[in-house]
Amino acid sequence: MESGIEYWTAKALLDWQIEMGVNEAIGDEAVNRYELQDLKPAPKPVHTKSVSPPIPTAGQEINQISAARLAANAAQDLNGLYTAMGAFDGCVLKAVARNLIFSDGVAGAPVMIIADAPDRYDDRAGKMFVGRTGALLDKMLAAIGLGRSGEAPVYAAPILPWNPPQDRDPNKEEMAIMLPFLQRHIILAAPKVLILMGNGPCQALLNKSGMTRLHGSWTDIKIGPASLPAIPMFAPSYLLTTPSAKRDAWEDLLSLKAHLKDLS
Repeated sequence: MESGIEYWTAKALLDWQIEMGVNEAIGDEAVNRYELQDLKPAPKPVHTKSVSPPIPTAGQEINQISAARLAANAAQDLNGLYTAMGAFDGCVLKAVARNLIFSDGVAGAPVMIIADAPDRYDDRAGKMFVGRTGALLDKMLAAIGLGRSGEAPVYAAPILPWNPPQDRDPNKEEMAIMLPFLQRHIILAAPKVLILMGNGPCQALLNKSGMTRLHGSWTDIKIGPASLPAIPMFAPSYLLTTPSAKRDAWEDLLSLKAHLKDLS
């Protein structure tokens, strides 16, 4: 009889719990649900891919190069070229950079430096060669009697006017799209000598790379109807991280100085 009472008591308790909505097993100890916080399940993480500027297709790239060439050739002076570059939307780098970096130094100078794309410090300042790289460049130029201003100034322009994200090197498509503007820039500035300061300028204008092999070797670059003598040199940013290359940079500067003396 005792076992019967336990059975029916247990069944009555179970039926009551089912009526109250219980749908899971009961633990060894009672739980007061009113003392628990109303916790919502944490949302599942959403995995997203990092967004990068879209890479143009071959057809789009050709169209953008054609548009860049038309805009560049329509510019009759450097002010017009600056305006044309600012209005050009065919390069995705424009959307991610703060400033358009056009040039430095004195336009019309006999020496024109073609530099790599602006870095993040140039982009913030809105001008070329700021900070340590600018200080080193000024020392390099002063060592052979040149400067970004003064009696023997140089003129400088980057291979393209916008800072690529995370200071990466511009890719082939970006350089190809902006090359007509660079070529027009050189024609309008009308220098007598070009300095290709870094790998980017050598890739853009010589279709070559490898500064340890190229530096100091004079070559001629056909820009428009004329050819210009050009010398590849290490960029100040490279010399800051590789001081051992400064000896080679000094020899290249002396070669430039001798070439300019022959021109005068």
